[in-house]
Amino acid sequence: MKLFAIPFVCALAISSSFACDPSPLQDICVAIAEPKNAEPNLTVANDFLYQGLNIPGDTSNKLGSKVTLVIINKLPGLNTLGISLAHIDFAPNGLNPPDAHPRGTEFLIVIEGELYVGFVLSNQLGNRLITKVLKPGDVFVFPIGTIHFQLNVGKTNAVAFAGLSSQNPGVITIANAVFGAKPPINPNVLTKAFQVDKKVIDYLQSRFLSLS
Repeated sequence: MKLFAIPFVCALAISSSFACDPSPLQDICVAIAEPKNAEPNLTVANDFLYQGLNIPGDTSNKLGSKVTLVIINKLPGLNTLGISLAHIDFAPNGLNPPDAHPRGTEFLIVIEGELYVGFVLSNQLGNRLITKVLKPGDVFVFPIGTIHFQLNVGKTNAVAFAGLSSQNPGVITIANAVFGAKPPINPNVLTKAFQVDKKVIDYLQSRFLSLS
């Protein structure tokens, strides 16, 4: 069995490598409000510029973190290039909660502080948790679609930058999606899924629906 395991995994990796943004058919394709004006010769440097990622985000919230995401709505020159980025600020004990990007792999670079990070492999791979404590200069990768998180375990503020392999990777914050869905998911579904009393589900739904 071991002889066939590696080729099988490699085959999966190769086939999934095509599940990303399509390759562009031109040098640039700046996202603009009026497609009829999409003339490459009319683009300017500001179409490819975003300023302000050096400004600390407001972490005075219940999670103690702030994600500043830069996608094509903020940087129109990213259109068709298959990438985007984010700046993440963490207060001490701040958390970027478990989430997933359905359309992009993410790599994280720690600039300041210490972060406990991790992602969970699929059911097929036993839901194994992959974790690491990162320090300034460390880089960690979260594979596309996996549930992942970052927690500031240091005594000071932490700062990280992230790059994503999609111009619009999407984000699904797990707790918000499950307990804050609109309209709410039927509690009978969640009590059976989480194997808890309905009072627990009612409480969690009330908490997350009140945040939205």
